[in-house]
Amino acid sequence: MARTQGSHSDITGPRIMDAALRLFAQNGYAAVSMRQIAGAVGVQAGALYNYIPDKQTLLLTLMQRHMDDLLSAVADHPRPEGAMNRLEAFTRFHIRFHSERPDEVFIAYMELRNLNPENFATIEGLRGRYENMLEEILRQGVEEGVFAVPDPKIATLAVIAMLTGVNTWYRSGGRLSLPEVEEIYWDMVRKSVAA
Repeated sequence: MARTQGSHSDITGPRIMDAALRLFAQNGYAAVSMRQIAGAVGVQAGALYNYIPDKQTLLLTLMQRHMDDLLSAVADHPRPEGAMNRLEAFTRFHIRFHSERPDEVFIAYMELRNLNPENFATIEGLRGRYENMLEEILRQGVEEGVFAVPDPKIATLAVIAMLTGVNTWYRSGGRLSLPEVEEIYWDMVRKSVAA
């Protein structure tokens, strides 16, 4: 199949991803058609299939890219000594990383229901790797006697939900700066698990 005149795979492919990300975040995955994505990119609908086999693969690719970026960034983040210091570093990292990616976060959490079972398992596996990092910190804190957490898995999910919730209300230039938000949330996280 011939490529649309003036189209370049190294330009059009990323533009498709950017358009899909924006449209899925604004309208929801189910409400967006491949034709709408093509229109946003400025190509014919059939041309999309030169880059991506279907809409489900597009959703999976966006979510997987987000999770891969998250896991790579957290792996590169400093790992201080002691569970309390590690928890603070994780809290601040999570808020900072996610605040810069509101569309990716929205899709990664709200569109899970639209993944087929195989793709859901792929994303759940990546999410599990990230969650396990926090769970390990909480278990370490219990062993050190600085955290009182009866169920580290439940506490992990609760802390991540609380931290990710920042994206639903925080806006740059609002009443609080991001460092102030980090400070408030760190205080709440610390108090929620402290011994």
